[in-house]
Amino acid sequence: MQRRRHNNKRAAAAVVLAASMLVGASITAPAPGAVHAADSAPATSNANTNAAKPAASSVSAAKAASNLTTSFEPFYAQVSADWVSKNYANGTGTARVAGADIVSQSSAQLAQASSFQGKDRVLIWKSDRDNWIEYKVKVDQTGLYELNLQHFPYALTDSTAAGRRPVSLSVSIDGTYPFREARAVTFRKQFKDDLPVKKDEKGDDVRPRSLTLSNWIEEPFRDNGGAYSEPLKWYLTQGEHTIRLSGSEPIAIGQLTVTPPAVVPDYAAYSAKVPADSAKSGATVSIQAENMTVKNDAAIQMVVDKDALSTPPAGAHETFNTVGGSRWQNGGQRIDWTFKVEESGRYKIAMRAKQNTISNMTTFRTISIDGKVPFKELQTYGIPYNTAWQGITLSDAAGKPFEIYLEKGQHTLSMTATVAPFQPVIVESEEATTQLRDLTSELKALTGNVVDKNRTWKIDEDFPELPKRLEAIRAQMQLMADDMLKANGRRENNVQTLLNAMRDIDSYLRYPNEIPYHMDDISSLQEKVGAIRETLIKAPLQLDQIYIVPTAAETPKLTANFFQKTQSSVMNFFRSFIRKEDLSKLDDTALNVWVNRGRDYVNLLQELANEMYTPQTGVKVKVNLLPDENLLIYANAAGISPDIALGQPQDKSIDFAMRGALEDLSQFPDFKQIANQFAPGALLPFYYDKGYYALPETQSFKVLFYRKDILEKLNLKVPDTWDDVYNMLPTLQQSGYNFYVPPTDYITFIYQNNAEFFNKDGMSTALSTPEAFKGFKQWTDLFNIYDLERSVPSFYQHFRKGDMPIGIADFNSYLQISVAAPELTGWWGMAPLPGYKQSDGTVARWSSGGQTTGFIYKSSKKKQEAWEFLKWLLSADVQERYGSDLESFNGIAFRWNSANIEAFSRLPWQKDDLKVIFEQWKWYKEMPNPPGAYFVARELNNAWNRTVVDGMNYRESLEEGIINIDREMVRKAQEFGFITPDGKVTHTLDLPQVTKPWEGVDRYVPK
Repeated sequence: MQRRRHNNKRAAAAVVLAASMLVGASITAPAPGAVHAADSAPATSNANTNAAKPAASSVSAAKAASNLTTSFEPFYAQVSADWVSKNYANGTGTARVAGADIVSQSSAQLAQASSFQGKDRVLIWKSDRDNWIEYKVKVDQTGLYELNLQHFPYALTDSTAAGRRPVSLSVSIDGTYPFREARAVTFRKQFKDDLPVKKDEKGDDVRPRSLTLSNWIEEPFRDNGGAYSEPLKWYLTQGEHTIRLSGSEPIAIGQLTVTPPAVVPDYAAYSAKVPADSAKSGATVSIQAENMTVKNDAAIQMVVDKDALSTPPAGAHETFNTVGGSRWQNGGQRIDWTFKVEESGRYKIAMRAKQNTISNMTTFRTISIDGKVPFKELQTYGIPYNTAWQGITLSDAAGKPFEIYLEKGQHTLSMTATVAPFQPVIVESEEATTQLRDLTSELKALTGNVVDKNRTWKIDEDFPELPKRLEAIRAQMQLMADDMLKANGRRENNVQTLLNAMRDIDSYLRYPNEIPYHMDDISSLQEKVGAIRETLIKAPLQLDQIYIVPTAAETPKLTANFFQKTQSSVMNFFRSFIRKEDLSKLDDTALNVWVNRGRDYVNLLQELANEMYTPQTGVKVKVNLLPDENLLIYANAAGISPDIALGQPQDKSIDFAMRGALEDLSQFPDFKQIANQFAPGALLPFYYDKGYYALPETQSFKVLFYRKDILEKLNLKVPDTWDDVYNMLPTLQQSGYNFYVPPTDYITFIYQNNAEFFNKDGMSTALSTPEAFKGFKQWTDLFNIYDLERSVPSFYQHFRKGDMPIGIADFNSYLQISVAAPELTGWWGMAPLPGYKQSDGTVARWSSGGQTTGFIYKSSKKKQEAWEFLKWLLSADVQERYGSDLESFNGIAFRWNSANIEAFSRLPWQKDDLKVIFEQWKWYKEMPNPPGAYFVARELNNAWNRTVVDGMNYRESLEEGIINIDREMVRKAQEFGFITPDGKVTHTLDLPQVTKPWEGVDRYVPK
């Protein structure tokens, strides 16, 4: 049966292949991020919207089946290389345009002229959605220019996340983007740490807040990833040009400047130009690297280090004595330090540095003095990999220290993370990934996505271009390996990965007719190349001390000797036995909070409580890490309970509430006001016997993920209803793909068919209704009739690989794809879940998601204080601050999915993603949790197995499950006093009913 199904798929694939040859060339879509047609009609004759241009190539029949016409502009590196080959010269003359002098703006009319922060003719651009403004500039000579923007941080609200986000603008010249990086030019804000560092009661440092600096900033247009050490250049012909800036973040613009590029000399020219005198009597200046004057990203943070020479010494405490590491690794992140020299002359710059994060990789920094890079060698200065701290003196290739001339007085040293030396490899990896993606898609179309070793292939007839395509990919990998060695200076894991991949391709090419047998191996190369790019875009560096040393003076000692390292290691070993926390030691003078999350979450909550809550209320808070949620049960049995537990699974509260261990939160007078912050369907699991015993902290969501490239290739639209899903499945499966639905997602199908899990009294299940049977049948039919995969260990891996280009997944998948699948950037999207169209035209998309919760123990002697703290923690402002700090300190992998919708809307989501999530949030509905409810999941999954795996009739299978659920619910109702032993009901639960979508979402949906 299985073999026949595969043969049918291959036969159908041939039909699709032929049809695709007719329609494939006409399927055209704008490149991701292109100007939206609805609001981008040209306001001037030369400001046309940009259209993506498909690359022309000669393709075979298989290529025609999967040719993708969606494309990006070339990289800046490719465009600038073309300028060099054509001998384009720098322009001359400077043109300035006041911020207020725009010639046009989009229909939203969000920009207006004003005076602002001491300047006149300023443009206040109150951008809160996708819109644009245009300037006209005139240049006197054809050539290359730099664009500079004078801007001031501006915020529409007091949102912490909004105040920290950089402003990203897309820049088009005369209606076109000259290169890909023009779609995202970033203007970062400036911050400083709130110093001096405070200490907690244990003597450990408390991480200081990052304070936003409000001042005018003038800087050139740069790419947003630090891929180039110099500002972006723009080729302008003589005459007038229209510059369009598009974005969705507010900003105040003082001036736009077009100027010739700055010319940076090499060290020899620089050294010959500056005075030769050394600072003979000047003293060495020591800079504590963690004492940053300015940083352009709040994510750059101080770090604790226990090395013997790290200053100040950490000792037994957590002391922030260094800066950076993985918290200073993204391209474009900059730190400034101010220092003062007592004598004019030449100086050396030395530092204690540690670069042990990425094995055998060199990290690069752009180093400038007083805002300018003094010579080319400092544009991309490399710090080699070393497992320990190392002393770095800025030197040439021969090891001779650079001598930098400084005038007497105050100066600013800046270091900016850059990945510029690796940019050629990154560009090549994009090309290799695209080639592999296309080739994999064609192989799947050819084979029906089945590796059948019993079939004999004749590649010269079936796919004659295949060997040449593989050879081209191999050549691309060879180029990547050569450029990696050139940039890094030593062989490392990425080069070895490429060499192994090339050997594999060589083995495939020896026997071309067997290449289809290696389809999965070729597909996996996409992930390997994507992982290389992910490594190259990171540039971690940790610094302890920076020294400004007169050239004639000795550089201070920068590394610890053997005896110092040994002594430090021994001391740190014994200190590791000192216990700073013990859950059994409750603090009677404080509000005791146990948190079932990682150390980063716990430390940040303690810091926020110390900084914001205790000074405001006078209530001391002690936050402890709960390493295992089950410890709550043991602690409660031992009579040891905190005042508040956080980070708990959503069903945990009722387990405790049924046993009288938790406080009924609805007894507090303002409970209803607080509960209104959350979706009504989110509160259902916390209801028990006319009370609510928990509130949600985080809320996950289920949405539809889809691959834009594959759906476009198949000429398929994103489904809106389940009928749309059924209609697209034949095309997907005939082409070797499939749709993913989690086999355990029964909640979606029960609720979307207007059924409930329990009767209103909470004494029995409601799954015996016709609507419930319909929902169960729809759920099982997807696997029985529509042939969805019954077991999928990782949808993320299949989505990344491409054989499941569309499916239902949750928040964790969103993070995985965003963080760990860089090769898919721009090629995937999200949509609300498919649903059923209602009589009023709306589509009902009911589904759950999963939550973490907080609750208060009944044994607490500080119930009112605990309630006040819980309200404070779950408020929009605190949730926003908590989520913003988590992501700033740790990256997008720590994105906080707050259950408070207002806080959620303020966090740095992409607006398109936010619209999808909020549409789904309207239909959020969890399953209630009456006594015995845990049997529902068990019995429905058993019923699914009986129907899908064993072939039992769906109705008989569900009826068997209903009997078992009702039996268990009666048993638990008797245990907790709702039913007497003789079967008499004493009182009921009166479960809340949620039948309408939550209208409270509407006011937060971005425009």
